[in-house]
Amino acid sequence: MNIRLSPRERLIVALDVPGAEPAHALVARLAGRVGMFKVGHQLFTAAGPDLVRELTGAGHGVFLDLKYHDIPNTVEHAVAAAATLGCRLVNVHALGGRAMMAGAAKACAGSGAKLLAVTVLTSHDAASLREIGLPMAIPEAVRHLARLAQDAGADGVVASPEEIALIRAECGPAFLIVTPGIRLASSSRDDQARVATPAAALRAGADYLVVGRPITAGADPAAAADAIAAELERA
Repeated sequence: MNIRLSPRERLIVALDVPGAEPAHALVARLAGRVGMFKVGHQLFTAAGPDLVRELTGAGHGVFLDLKYHDIPNTVEHAVAAAATLGCRLVNVHALGGRAMMAGAAKACAGSGAKLLAVTVLTSHDAASLREIGLPMAIPEAVRHLARLAQDAGADGVVASPEEIALIRAECGPAFLIVTPGIRLASSSRDDQARVATPAAALRAGADYLVVGRPITAGADPAAAADAIAAELERA
């Protein structure tokens, strides 16, 4: 891991809620307890760029998790638009290829936003990869896509906890690794196939941890965030 952050700064909370009102309510409860908030497809479709501007304008870090995947020109212009919203992190699918990622990296340059590439979704397992026609084992696919992303100019990748160590070995200490699929030991896996506890992911070398339902689905999100930060402090 290459960046010096407090445990709370490493936490990115997924705002997987249906609209602006519940998003603002969660942010109000968690402000100061976590480092960033992730805005994904559901919330962005419901509330749009105005919500992102409101969050960044209020000083909150935002990871815009839209996983762009299209022809290079389209993605470059989409990422350029995203970078104007004040986000800290923006992502694309590494499966879009080198030219697409290079265009996205160009669009991010000088904006303050870091570009991440999604390797293999944490919901995938070996069987589902075979089903869509990708014959590589998951670790090898992740390694290959991470190297391709780095060569194309991405600042880092999104990858499951199981692949953190191999990405760190392949891409070095300066490459960002953002890890979803974080679950407490007592939590359900939900729809995630490749998961780890917060402490295990941090020890493996993740820079940031994306946490959703273990924080947001409980009765007291602030207490859940505090508990995860405490676990990271002990890791």
